[in-house]
Amino acid sequence: MMYFLILALLPYCVFGVSHANDGNDSATETAHEATNGLPFPWSKVRLPNYIVPIHYHLLIHPNLTTLNFSGSVRIEIDVKNNTNWVVLHSKNLEITAATILDESEAHHSEKQLPVLEYPPHEQIAIFSPKILFTGEKYFLHLEFAAPLGDGFYGFYKSTYKTKTGETRVLASTHFEPTSARMAFPCFDEPSFKANYSIRIRRSQSHIALSNMPIEQTVPLQGGLFEDHFEASVRMSTYLVAFIVCDFKSVSGRTASGIDVSIFAVPDKWHQTHYALEAAVKLLEFYEKYFNIYYPLPKQDLIAIPDFQSGAMENWGLTTYRETSLLFDPDTSSASDKLWVTMVIGHELAHQWFGNLVTMEWWNDIWLNEGFARYMEFVSVDATYPELRVEDYLLDTCFAAIGRDSLNSSRPISSAAENPTQIKEMFDTVSYDKGACILHMLRHFLTDDVFQSGIVRYLRRFSYRNAKNEDLWNSIANTCSDEDFTSGEYCYSSGQASKNAYRYAGEHLDLKVMMNTWTLQKGIPLVIVDRQGSVLRVRQERFLKTVQPGDPLWLSVQQGYLWHVPLTYKTSNSKNTMRHLLETKSDTLELEGGVSWVKFNSDMNGYYIVHYEGDGWDTLIDLLRENHTALTHKDRVNLIHNAFQLVTAGRLPLSKALDLTGYLKSETHNVPLLQGLGYLESFYKMLEKRNIVDVTQNLKTYILQYFKAVIDKQTWSDTGSVSDRKLRSEVLSLACDLGYLPCVEKAKHLFNSWVKSNGTISLPTDVAETIYSVGAQDNEDWSYLLEIYRVSLSEAEKYKILGALASSKDSDKLSRLLDMGMEGKVIRTQDLSSLIYMVARNPMGHFLAWNFVKKNWNALVEKFQLGSFCIRNILIGTTAQFSSKEELEEIKAFFESIREQSSQLQVTRVAVENVEKNIMWLKRNLEPLRTWLQKHLP
Repeated sequence: MMYFLILALLPYCVFGVSHANDGNDSATETAHEATNGLPFPWSKVRLPNYIVPIHYHLLIHPNLTTLNFSGSVRIEIDVKNNTNWVVLHSKNLEITAATILDESEAHHSEKQLPVLEYPPHEQIAIFSPKILFTGEKYFLHLEFAAPLGDGFYGFYKSTYKTKTGETRVLASTHFEPTSARMAFPCFDEPSFKANYSIRIRRSQSHIALSNMPIEQTVPLQGGLFEDHFEASVRMSTYLVAFIVCDFKSVSGRTASGIDVSIFAVPDKWHQTHYALEAAVKLLEFYEKYFNIYYPLPKQDLIAIPDFQSGAMENWGLTTYRETSLLFDPDTSSASDKLWVTMVIGHELAHQWFGNLVTMEWWNDIWLNEGFARYMEFVSVDATYPELRVEDYLLDTCFAAIGRDSLNSSRPISSAAENPTQIKEMFDTVSYDKGACILHMLRHFLTDDVFQSGIVRYLRRFSYRNAKNEDLWNSIANTCSDEDFTSGEYCYSSGQASKNAYRYAGEHLDLKVMMNTWTLQKGIPLVIVDRQGSVLRVRQERFLKTVQPGDPLWLSVQQGYLWHVPLTYKTSNSKNTMRHLLETKSDTLELEGGVSWVKFNSDMNGYYIVHYEGDGWDTLIDLLRENHTALTHKDRVNLIHNAFQLVTAGRLPLSKALDLTGYLKSETHNVPLLQGLGYLESFYKMLEKRNIVDVTQNLKTYILQYFKAVIDKQTWSDTGSVSDRKLRSEVLSLACDLGYLPCVEKAKHLFNSWVKSNGTISLPTDVAETIYSVGAQDNEDWSYLLEIYRVSLSEAEKYKILGALASSKDSDKLSRLLDMGMEGKVIRTQDLSSLIYMVARNPMGHFLAWNFVKKNWNALVEKFQLGSFCIRNILIGTTAQFSSKEELEEIKAFFESIREQSSQLQVTRVAVENVEKNIMWLKRNLEPLRTWLQKHLP
């Protein structure tokens, strides 16, 4: 009994000595209980940092027949504080052996060491009978085993079918944010960077891939081989990756000698060539832009058949959904090509932003994701200018504003401790708002200053971790070379004036300014009141669900203030005017006789503008008389702002609809799509509510008003990417609204395609529309499902799935959902998209919601709480609701799963979305009815 008694007492007497000012390292106050009933020596979710990993020597052996894996890890650790305990992460692993060795690799103990487990924190603790001393080097050796995962996290199995129908298995990893601990015991937090030497055992018929190239392959007994990979650079656990598969690849090399390979299942090898071209081009761009060579000898990109997110930036081995990497010239559309290019641009940006410099903790994940999202646009604009990606940056900012104008939003930099909270950080705020405030900053500082600041940040924090303020300090540091001291950066007070930027003649503190955008939630509304030559501007927080005069109004406005870099154009200004609004209100003087003023030039700023008095009328007249006086981005910005203000109750709907009146003369696709998008969203909401007269009138108005645009579209794949995107959207809407020429043409093309037994190719941009028209017929729906089963193109399958989900037959929709749940014909990875597709369909609107309620626990098991799939499912099924009864039902369901829903920010977003819809209908249904009656012949 003595051994256990000592063990039970140890946590209280020989735990790590705490550092001053180190919140992570205070000894435990309340002992948690390990699985064996003994006290667990650590009480916090975050690991203690008195033990630091230096180098992992990892051996992994997956068995693709038994679907298990085993392995061992020897972690070289550096002890910062005397202790008897090593606490690290492990989840669902069976630890079969544990020992500690000293620097000479002599065993620290004659016996196997006890391992305590505390599953709620996914932690294990290993007790050493001899004290581990500060400054000494030790090795922790652990052996472990587990089944390959069934989901999409950790080390999991994936399968694919060959052309001949044979099912093959592979094993792949996905660790971000907190799942490396499911593949091997480790210090699974981003700040514990270490080197990795990885060995993988495999059969002769497979290949093994990891972050680094293979150094040597050793044959073992029983026909096995062991691949030894070169030691990695220092990196965080979530970037480690290893895969065992039988894929084929295509390879190339960058100008600086980096080997780039694209891997896919053998039957899809022909779809890898575009990705190779794009990856080489983008990697070369980033090396120049960041002025830092890519630090690894190779970059592999691999398409995994079962993959929950879009892609993952593991260093040197980026993993992708097949739709995000593979491009099939016969079935992939212009939008598919744009998507693949953007995703590759995003993941390769991460090789610097995120991999080379990593956020210190997940609260600042935007430093990774906001940058990678923004660099997609910067890199693709430079390498593929014909894709015109800057137009899609507007959509990114519109998505961010949609979330940020709800009270349930959050600051870009927010606290997150447990895995569910951390997963929820990978959202619109981190990605899209992060990208938009970086875009604003780049325009504010100029391209050169922004770029040199980023290079400074990356160089200064290479192979290290950084916080929000480190970025602002690096960008604000405008020192010249002679200001540097040896290895230091000039942040002295003597440099303060040099480091302050001038903007519109004013000095500013960049860190103070940017904190107003990252440390508080929401988006500013800038209200412009023009009195002759004087502009009065004031700011408040823009909200869609709380109006001035509401009891809540004062409390949701209190304390909110942004430093807004205003830009504006006037009728007689050649250049953009600038002013930094740092206070609640300010006045500006206009020079000369000005007939109009437009704020937020080209929508480079992240704020909404409202024009008081006759400001909107003046702009409506300008668009009607001479819309090209404003750039196409300014026109899109006006359409977007007007309809946002309608939702917030600040502008009558008739004004916003009058504004779109000029669209008959619009020749640019982006404003056209923006205006049409609002009308379509109103139509969809009213159709689901079955408000027949207004729905019918709105349909008639859209088809009459946009008839010229619809009739102009060809059923082909010609023209620019922008033209092709417009064609795809416009014809989809026209057929959806039952426009006869559209439906007949689609039906004709569908029948020809069926008759040819799939041997003729349909135009890729309109294929989904053609399939959707075909899918309304019973026999053709079944034919499409059969094509879906056998197709080797994920791009084609996605279009067919959208068409199948457009059926007006609820039995067919139920069948699809059941197939998605089963995961055989429709893969589990596509289930969240399928649920959303069914929910969009008026016939499937309640069906999808009831399906989610009924299968909630199974869905959480498949996708994990907090994952983007669970968030998409909740938002996708509830965003269509717009009645008080539906709101009550949603709230009742969230209450019934309170234990889970209370952990989820997204449930608050879902509820507020429905409240917003209810308010919109209450306020705008009659005005819309009246406006349509007035504007229809």
